[in-house]
Amino acid sequence: MAAPYGATVIVNDRADIARLADAGGVHVGQDDLAPDAARVLVGPERIIGFSTHSVAQLDAALDQPIDYVAIGPVFGTASKDTGYDAIGLTLVEEAARRARPRGLEVVAIGGITIERAADVIRAGATSVAVISDLLATGDPRARVSQYLDRLAQVSGV
Repeated sequence: MAAPYGATVIVNDRADIARLADAGGVHVGQDDLAPDAARVLVGPERIIGFSTHSVAQLDAALDQPIDYVAIGPVFGTASKDTGYDAIGLTLVEEAARRARPRGLEVVAIGGITIERAADVIRAGATSVAVISDLLATGDPRARVSQYLDRLAQVSGV
Protein backbone atom coordinates (compact mmCIF):
# COMPACT_ATOMS: atom_id res chain seq x y z
CA MET A 1 0.00 0.00 0.00
CA ALA A 2 2.93 2.36 0.56
CA ALA A 3 4.56 1.86 -2.85
CA PRO A 4 2.25 4.16 -4.86
CA TYR A 5 3.27 6.98 -2.51
CA GLY A 6 6.99 6.29 -2.82
CA ALA A 7 7.08 5.15 0.80
CA THR A 8 8.76 2.14 2.37
CA VAL A 9 7.28 0.45 5.42
CA ILE A 10 9.84 -0.54 8.04
CA VAL A 11 8.46 -2.74 10.82
CA ASN A 12 9.81 -2.03 14.30
CA ASP A 13 11.31 -4.94 16.30
CA ARG A 14 9.67 -7.82 14.42
CA ALA A 15 11.52 -9.36 11.48
CA ASP A 16 8.92 -12.13 11.27
CA ILE A 17 6.10 -9.62 10.81
CA ALA A 18 8.19 -7.68 8.28
CA ARG A 19 8.62 -10.82 6.23
CA LEU A 20 4.99 -11.92 6.50
CA ALA A 21 3.76 -8.43 5.59
CA ASP A 22 6.22 -8.15 2.70
CA ALA A 23 7.38 -4.90 4.28
CA GLY A 24 10.39 -3.02 3.00
CA GLY A 25 12.40 -3.89 6.07
CA VAL A 26 12.77 -4.12 9.80
CA HIS A 27 14.34 -2.00 12.51
CA VAL A 28 15.77 -3.87 15.50
CA GLY A 29 17.10 -2.69 18.81
CA GLN A 30 19.74 -3.90 21.19
CA ASP A 31 17.33 -6.31 22.91
CA ASP A 32 15.60 -7.60 19.76
CA LEU A 33 16.54 -10.29 17.27
CA ALA A 34 20.17 -9.75 16.26
CA PRO A 35 20.67 -8.12 12.85
CA ASP A 36 22.38 -11.19 11.37
CA ALA A 37 19.44 -13.39 12.39
CA ALA A 38 17.00 -10.76 11.09
CA ARG A 39 18.86 -10.77 7.76
CA VAL A 40 18.39 -14.54 7.47
CA LEU A 41 14.69 -14.13 8.16
CA VAL A 42 13.90 -11.14 5.90
CA GLY A 43 16.40 -11.87 3.14
CA PRO A 44 19.00 -9.79 1.35
CA GLU A 45 16.61 -7.43 -0.44
CA ARG A 46 14.95 -5.88 2.62
CA ILE A 47 16.29 -2.99 4.69
CA ILE A 48 17.60 -3.64 8.18
CA GLY A 49 18.22 -0.83 10.65
CA PHE A 50 19.82 -1.21 14.07
CA SER A 51 19.60 1.06 17.15
CA THR A 52 22.77 2.09 18.94
CA HIS A 53 23.32 4.29 21.96
CA SER A 54 27.10 4.35 22.52
CA VAL A 55 30.40 4.12 20.67
CA ALA A 56 30.78 0.47 21.73
CA GLN A 57 27.33 -0.43 20.35
CA LEU A 58 28.05 1.56 17.20
CA ASP A 59 31.33 -0.27 16.60
CA ALA A 60 29.63 -3.64 17.10
CA ALA A 61 26.85 -2.63 14.70
CA LEU A 62 29.31 -1.83 11.91
CA ASP A 63 30.10 -5.53 11.56
CA GLN A 64 26.43 -6.50 11.19
CA PRO A 65 24.51 -6.99 7.91
CA ILE A 66 22.57 -3.74 8.23
CA ASP A 67 21.65 -0.89 5.88
CA TYR A 68 21.50 1.90 8.42
CA VAL A 69 22.45 2.57 12.00
CA ALA A 70 20.25 4.61 14.31
CA ILE A 71 21.96 6.66 17.00
CA GLY A 72 20.30 8.22 20.00
CA PRO A 73 18.60 9.51 21.90
CA VAL A 74 20.32 12.62 20.59
CA PHE A 75 18.36 14.85 22.96
CA GLY A 76 16.12 14.09 25.92
CA THR A 77 12.78 12.63 24.91
CA ALA A 78 9.55 11.66 26.60
CA SER A 79 8.24 9.65 23.63
CA LYS A 80 10.05 6.46 24.54
CA ASP A 81 11.99 5.41 27.63
CA THR A 82 15.12 3.90 26.11
CA GLY A 83 17.02 3.64 29.36
CA TYR A 84 19.82 5.67 27.78
CA ASP A 85 20.89 9.24 28.42
CA ALA A 86 20.94 11.82 25.65
CA ILE A 87 24.10 11.47 23.57
CA GLY A 88 24.26 14.91 21.95
CA LEU A 89 25.54 15.94 18.55
CA THR A 90 29.12 14.80 19.19
CA LEU A 91 28.11 11.13 19.04
CA VAL A 92 26.08 11.80 15.89
CA GLU A 93 29.27 13.19 14.34
CA GLU A 94 31.21 10.14 15.49
CA ALA A 95 28.55 7.77 14.14
CA ALA A 96 28.73 9.46 10.74
CA ARG A 97 32.53 9.33 10.75
CA ARG A 98 32.51 5.59 11.45
CA ALA A 99 29.44 4.46 9.50
CA ARG A 100 29.62 6.41 6.24
CA PRO A 101 32.88 4.83 4.99
CA ARG A 102 31.12 1.46 5.32
CA GLY A 103 28.23 2.66 3.19
CA LEU A 104 25.79 2.90 6.09
CA GLU A 105 23.20 5.60 6.52
CA VAL A 106 22.96 7.29 9.94
CA VAL A 107 19.53 7.97 11.40
CA ALA A 108 19.40 10.26 14.43
CA ILE A 109 16.55 9.71 16.86
CA GLY A 110 15.39 11.11 20.16
CA GLY A 111 14.15 14.56 21.03
CA ILE A 112 14.41 15.81 17.45
CA THR A 113 12.42 18.98 16.83
CA ILE A 114 12.13 21.13 13.75
CA GLU A 115 14.41 23.67 15.44
CA ARG A 116 17.09 21.01 16.08
CA ALA A 117 16.78 18.92 12.91
CA ALA A 118 19.12 21.02 10.76
CA ASP A 119 21.88 20.84 13.38
CA VAL A 120 21.50 17.06 13.51
CA ILE A 121 21.88 16.79 9.73
CA ARG A 122 24.86 19.15 9.81
CA ALA A 123 26.41 16.87 12.45
CA GLY A 124 26.38 14.06 9.89
CA ALA A 125 23.06 12.25 10.21
CA THR A 126 21.59 11.16 6.91
CA SER A 127 18.08 11.54 8.28
CA VAL A 128 16.10 12.10 11.44
CA ALA A 129 13.42 9.99 13.09
CA VAL A 130 10.72 12.09 14.71
CA ILE A 131 7.72 11.18 16.83
CA SER A 132 6.25 13.79 19.14
CA ASP A 133 7.26 16.91 17.21
CA LEU A 134 5.18 15.73 14.24
CA LEU A 135 2.14 16.17 16.46
CA ALA A 136 3.24 19.51 17.94
CA THR A 137 1.01 21.66 15.72
CA GLY A 138 -2.00 19.33 15.56
CA ASP A 139 -1.47 18.99 11.80
CA PRO A 140 1.07 16.20 11.17
CA ARG A 141 0.84 16.51 7.39
CA ALA A 142 1.75 20.21 7.51
CA ARG A 143 4.49 19.51 10.06
CA VAL A 144 6.07 16.90 7.79
CA SER A 145 6.03 19.46 4.97
CA GLN A 146 7.77 21.94 7.27
CA TYR A 147 10.44 19.34 8.06
CA LEU A 148 10.96 18.58 4.38
CA ASP A 149 11.33 22.27 3.58
CA ARG A 150 13.73 22.87 6.47
CA LEU A 151 15.87 19.83 5.73
CA ALA A 152 15.99 20.56 2.00
CA GLN A 153 17.66 23.86 2.87
CA VAL A 154 20.35 22.00 4.81
CA SER A 155 20.95 19.17 2.37
CA GLY A 156 20.62 21.28 -0.75
CA VAL A 157 17.89 19.03 -2.16
